[in-house]
Amino acid sequence: MQAQASSGWDFEIRLVSWLALCISVFSFLYYYRTGDIMLYGDAEAHINIARRVFDSKTPGPLQLGTVWLPLPHLLMMPFLVSGKLWTTGVGGSIPSLVAYVFSVIGMFRLMRGLFGQAEAKNPGAHPAAWLAVAVYAFNPNLIYMQTTAMGEALYLAFFIWAVVHFAEYLRGRAHSLLKCGWCLLAASLTRYDGWFLAGILAVILIIRWAVQRISFRRLLGFVLIAAAAPALWLAYNAAVYGNPLEFENGPYSAKAIEKRSENRSAPGHPGSGNVYVSGLYFLKSAEWNMSSNAALQRIWVLLLFAFLAGLAWLIRSNRIPSSSWSLLLFAIPLPFYALSVAYAGVPIFIPSWWPFTQYNVRYGMQLLPAFAAALAILLVSASHLNLRSRAASIVINLSIVAFVAGSYASVWKAAPICLREAQVNMRGRIALETQLAKWLGVLPPNSTLLMYLGSYSGTLQRADIPISRVINEGNHRPWKRPTDPDGLWERALADPSKYANYAVAFEGDPVWQALHDRHFKELVEIQTTGQPRTVLYSTR
Repeated sequence: MQAQASSGWDFEIRLVSWLALCISVFSFLYYYRTGDIMLYGDAEAHINIARRVFDSKTPGPLQLGTVWLPLPHLLMMPFLVSGKLWTTGVGGSIPSLVAYVFSVIGMFRLMRGLFGQAEAKNPGAHPAAWLAVAVYAFNPNLIYMQTTAMGEALYLAFFIWAVVHFAEYLRGRAHSLLKCGWCLLAASLTRYDGWFLAGILAVILIIRWAVQRISFRRLLGFVLIAAAAPALWLAYNAAVYGNPLEFENGPYSAKAIEKRSENRSAPGHPGSGNVYVSGLYFLKSAEWNMSSNAALQRIWVLLLFAFLAGLAWLIRSNRIPSSSWSLLLFAIPLPFYALSVAYAGVPIFIPSWWPFTQYNVRYGMQLLPAFAAALAILLVSASHLNLRSRAASIVINLSIVAFVAGSYASVWKAAPICLREAQVNMRGRIALETQLAKWLGVLPPNSTLLMYLGSYSGTLQRADIPISRVINEGNHRPWKRPTDPDGLWERALADPSKYANYAVAFEGDPVWQALHDRHFKELVEIQTTGQPRTVLYSTR
């Protein structure tokens, strides 16, 4: 009997794997065909950061920069060696596609492991695991984002598997604690959310050690592994930039960008300095990731509060194992983003609230595992309450399915908000890059360009011009502050004709300032609505 059960579970894992793989591949093919995998400017930037580690006039690990954590770029690098995978953006999508499949498997393994023990007491336990994985896997916004080079799908995979191993540790598998630590290490090298998660788990385990006297050796091993990523990144920033918090308060940080925006008389973002308002905006962004219907959105956020009550009741009544409290870890993104929006200069704009646009709405996707777990808890609770009434149980189950189907149908009808965000915000940038790439493509193939890549690095991909042909701000030794007179970037800005054949200047950028009033020959001037005036110069 035990062997048969194990075989049955193995079949379910294979089934979930194939389901996730099919969704991942077919959605990627669709969005690749429609040209949507490279809509985000950040996706282009991630790909080109990874590429310039080996394709640059000054290649090496310093090309990884400072604000974005390095693991996504390191995972993309092997695929971006191929010029075709670089120019199309496919190489940047591959880690996200793989991460999506593993995150779906992790979600099922977590819910099955927690609820599987409750099957004898509650017939709704097993279907709840399938419901949770369906809510997660079929989310339209996640399906789109996992086809891009953005970091959401990758972080969610590490996040979910960290919770998987932590829950298994709570159920008595001591070796799972170190596995949890390694997942946290990867998460902490992917997004700063992982730092917050690692800190919360470390505090929980230290309290357990103080109260229950768990193994100090395992606790120490976990803490050392989980703390390695933040320690390494702080040390890297200190060594290279002379400031361990360069990523947080340096010139390319979210705070610095917001400050420059304020200097241009732009209003501050909603929730700045107010944790409560910031939390509301984050919750609203999470609602938009689940549904485009206002009424259904409200139900989703109410589910989070019902989730807390239902989980406590089921554990107390011994309907699910006590280790199920680990599902509360899925709510950690709420305080993290509330604090980030309030104090770290991270804005979230949503269509239904001021300023009535969309920006960083994708951050709300981090609560997707919490929503999936909440519906699973609701199904288990409903099954327990209605054991004597099969008809009532069926009605509740069908209502839950209809609610999810209606929510996701509204998203598909309006188009996923993450896709719309990219289409609205990046339309002008893509138009500019496309026009500029056309002109750069006719330049001599052995010519050298002087160009600031901070905002429009995708131009090189579109023109199929190797980054090693371009002198850019990455050809600068950042520990030489504030300038690097002997660095290639500064030398080229001081004497463009000596180092470059052509220069691309975006109004206001360092190249524009260096070439202004030098009377170089203007070859092309491009003006695109909402984008800076762009001039292609011949420097010789």
